[in-house]
Amino acid sequence: MIEELLPDSVVAVEVHGHDEPGNTALYPEEAALVALAVPKRRHEFAVVRACARRAMEKLGVPPQPVLSGERGAPRWPAGLTGSMTHCDGYCAAALVRSADLASLGIDAEPHGPLPEGVLESVSLPGERVRLRELARTYPDVHWDRLLFSAKESVYKAWFPLTGTWLDFSEADIDILVAPGRPVSGTLRAELLVPGPLVGGERRGVLEGRWTVRDGLVATSVTVPHA
Repeated sequence: MIEELLPDSVVAVEVHGHDEPGNTALYPEEAALVALAVPKRRHEFAVVRACARRAMEKLGVPPQPVLSGERGAPRWPAGLTGSMTHCDGYCAAALVRSADLASLGIDAEPHGPLPEGVLESVSLPGERVRLRELARTYPDVHWDRLLFSAKESVYKAWFPLTGTWLDFSEADIDILVAPGRPVSGTLRAELLVPGPLVGGERRGVLEGRWTVRDGLVATSVTVPHA
């Protein structure tokens, strides 16, 4: 599901339900990060890193620990960039050589409405207007959850390039539906703060894709080189 949202240069590995992506044993330094976490959190932490190590192997990179850096962002091996996501019943990791993409972000969420009051705290007034228009035309999609996922993917692509926080209110996201396919499309995020510098070029807009399938919402954002 995630792979279809990404360029061919990106390797994605995903796990649905109770499947396992092979060896889920953690490195000692990884295990220390979740030593006090509840079992569910430790399991998801291990599975998504197993996905990441399988992606490393597909790119010809020896498997190695994936530790957490500033604000919890994953620290990737030299020469790689990537993103991970997990929710109930789903884990995925996507990796790419840094020479092929400047950054990327992925996110998956259960396809259901956001809890009451959350949409108002994560969206802009203009975004809510557009969501209402989408809901009238395509009522089977939970557009609030899709917007939330898109904001997460934008942030995951933004942070490695800037090392700074990006608030929900600092990206105005427009969700576009693919013609004849109301469960997939593209997204466009206009940054309301100075965008990241990529090869000396400041990016004020980040773009990505989305899909709804198998009870999940999935989004991706990729940042090409200049």
